[in-house]
Amino acid sequence: MDRMLLEQLAGEALREVLGAVRGTLFCRSTAERLRRSVEPLLPLVQGLGPHAAQRSAGELGELAARIREALDLARRAASSPRWNVYRAAQLARRMEAADRGIARWLERHAPAHVIGNVRRLRDEADARIGRLERRVEEIAAAQQPPPPALSVPVAPPPLKGVPMQMPMPMDAPPMHKGVPMPMDAPPFAMAAMPVEAAPHKAGVMAMEMDLAEGEVVGGGGLKVAKERVKEMVMSGGGGGWEVVGISGMGGSGKTTLAMEIFRDHKVRAFYNDRIFFETISQSANLESIKMKLWEQISGNMVLGAYNQIPEWQLKLGPRDRGPVLVILDDVWSLSQLEDLVFKFPGCKTLVVSRFKFPTLVRQTYEMQLLDEEEALSVFCRAAFDQECVPKTADKRLVKQVSAECRGLPLALKVIGASLRDQPPKIWLSAKNRLSRGEAISDSHETKLLERMAASVECLSEKVRDCFLDLGCFPEDKKIPLDVLINIWMEIHDLDEPDAFAILVELSNKNLLTLVNDAQNKAGDLYSSYHDYSVMQHDVLRDLALHMSGRDPLNKRRRLVMPRREETLPRDWQRNKDTPFDAQIVSIHTGEMKESDWFQMSFPKAEVLILNFASSVYYLPPFIATMQNLKALVLINYGTTSATLDNLSAFITLSGLRSLWLEKITLPPLPKTTIPLKNLRKISLVLCELNNSLRGSTMDLSMTFPRLSNLTIDHCIDLKELPSSICEIISLETISISNCHDLTELPYELGKLHCLSILRVYACPALWRLPASVCSLKRLKYLDISQCINLTDLPEELGHLTNLEKIDMRECSRLRSLPRSSSSLKSLGHVVCDEETALLWREAEQVIPDLRVQVAEECYNLDWLAD
Repeated sequence: MDRMLLEQLAGEALREVLGAVRGTLFCRSTAERLRRSVEPLLPLVQGLGPHAAQRSAGELGELAARIREALDLARRAASSPRWNVYRAAQLARRMEAADRGIARWLERHAPAHVIGNVRRLRDEADARIGRLERRVEEIAAAQQPPPPALSVPVAPPPLKGVPMQMPMPMDAPPMHKGVPMPMDAPPFAMAAMPVEAAPHKAGVMAMEMDLAEGEVVGGGGLKVAKERVKEMVMSGGGGGWEVVGISGMGGSGKTTLAMEIFRDHKVRAFYNDRIFFETISQSANLESIKMKLWEQISGNMVLGAYNQIPEWQLKLGPRDRGPVLVILDDVWSLSQLEDLVFKFPGCKTLVVSRFKFPTLVRQTYEMQLLDEEEALSVFCRAAFDQECVPKTADKRLVKQVSAECRGLPLALKVIGASLRDQPPKIWLSAKNRLSRGEAISDSHETKLLERMAASVECLSEKVRDCFLDLGCFPEDKKIPLDVLINIWMEIHDLDEPDAFAILVELSNKNLLTLVNDAQNKAGDLYSSYHDYSVMQHDVLRDLALHMSGRDPLNKRRRLVMPRREETLPRDWQRNKDTPFDAQIVSIHTGEMKESDWFQMSFPKAEVLILNFASSVYYLPPFIATMQNLKALVLINYGTTSATLDNLSAFITLSGLRSLWLEKITLPPLPKTTIPLKNLRKISLVLCELNNSLRGSTMDLSMTFPRLSNLTIDHCIDLKELPSSICEIISLETISISNCHDLTELPYELGKLHCLSILRVYACPALWRLPASVCSLKRLKYLDISQCINLTDLPEELGHLTNLEKIDMRECSRLRSLPRSSSSLKSLGHVVCDEETALLWREAEQVIPDLRVQVAEECYNLDWLAD
């Protein structure tokens, strides 16, 4: 009965559209077309399962907006008087527009959903077969006599500088990019996962502990801690809701233990894989997180006014009445926890926090610090890649340094890694520095930060400054690698290879985590950084902020808001009359109006990072005082694109070299004709562009006379590029990716004689390249991968005599190559699918040193989960 009720409510809005259009008269044909467009969406809405929760919030918001528009038009058409022919004609035109909008949505996004569903079904079958095979092996192993007791050999150490990977038990779920996957989930995409696997903290797992099964987390070891928490989460069963917890100081292994519970096969079986993991952090958007969790738990997409969860859904609970486990990591306050706890029967919440919440949490497991022997083992693994002190090392000195870490796993790991391959004098210096940290404060955690700071202070000045810059980004958020590298290049006078080398060094010392195998993939000569990101453990971010905050406020090199607040910090306001010496200024707020700002002076600022979450954002007036500003970063963490006010602030930014805009609605170009004579790089990510580019006759070469790098990513409303872009003859790199409506490039593209890198990938509507692309004599790299509608290449492709690499994977409709392709004498590397590789056989015979690489199939639908 409940199931029938839920299905009726889920399709209520669409059924009302259908009923209303049937009641129209003079716009009957138009209403009928609208009905045919809307009717197929009924099963889509009614059949929303757990996989729907992984779909892009932007996609679903767009679909919901179009459905609401259709509903409104249908109601008005049904209530319109039959004699009012003029009104009927108006409504007919608007319903035609709504029909076209729904058709475009289906054309653009339906293929991705079809691919996901087909692959999910296939991989679910593979997973079931795998479980059967494992069960057979378990039964066979159980029938064999137990082996005699033997000492377990130590696993071979990992390669130097590579984080140790946690071996997976036979019955543990598979891994996807370091994230544990459900037992029956396909390994290719997050979009098909029935659970959300710690999207933020998963990236720092290797950095937090890198523990093997059975290795210590606290004084009792991982196995003991895991069994105690398993008992808490699997006990009860009285039919009500309950909250249990894991508590401990930062870096004590709380997240590691929670992830062990998340992927434990017995816990997953107990909850029938209905386990959901979410990282909260201090600056979390609680409404968005709760809605996301509810959509996963209930299998219902939240559609309604203001995107709020309907009360009747919360009271009824999910359709599946089985038990549910929700793991909330990094919770900072009781108010956060109270907002996120679901109180329907059978729901248990495991809260992971530095604090205890006795008024709400029934049982709490407290993380224990490591004893001397356990701590030494963890320390030696980080410092020597083995379990004990080597014979060649000073055992007493090693024990002294290990003891100064006070049993905290993260400190042992970071400090151990910092001393790897260092001479004894450096070890002695580190021991003395750590010892001096004891007098800083009575707080264990503050003293820990001082001890960990000693390992950072041993780094070279450039590397140390780059580490401290990481604290300028919001906690538990992925840091775009492109932004980070660019900031380092601008303010530390680094070349790109040197900046990347520092990134790898910090990763090898466990001071940051590279997401999506960035160390190997982003290190390619022609790779694009904007596909990759960096994460930092919250304790290491605290360390960076702690070290940056030692100077007086107005003298600090980095002025940072540690967490999101609705207003600027009060101590900033108290000191506003004195100029700030900050080189980097980082602000994290919600919506900001003109009245929310106060004037400050930043004569030395070179980087301004504005993080916010709103649909309207007034740029700070003090930008006018930033005469030395080189890099401006605006990142909107809200659910919709933001409109910027106070664009006149750009007038004074004559020295600006880099601009990063994320989830911003660009105004029409004629209104922004402010010359930015030194701007070298523009990155537009998840922005709304089409209105700003449509019909533009503006001379971009006058506005951006030195622009060399243009990146446009996930701007799904982009249909065409203005031809005036081809007048910016200084352009060296153009990257356009995941722009699903882009059909073709400007014919005048051949005018860009300095262009050496052209990336146009994951643009499924692109059907051809302009012939003028063959005039790009300096072009070295061409990426057209995942352009599935591209049918051929220009006949004169062979004129690209400097072309060194082509990436053309997943160009399934490309059936032939131009005859001139054999003239590409500089071509050394082609990446493509197996069928396309056959087309290059003839060229391989005549092009020396040509390597044709067949790429593995990768159905990357990660954008659906971001």
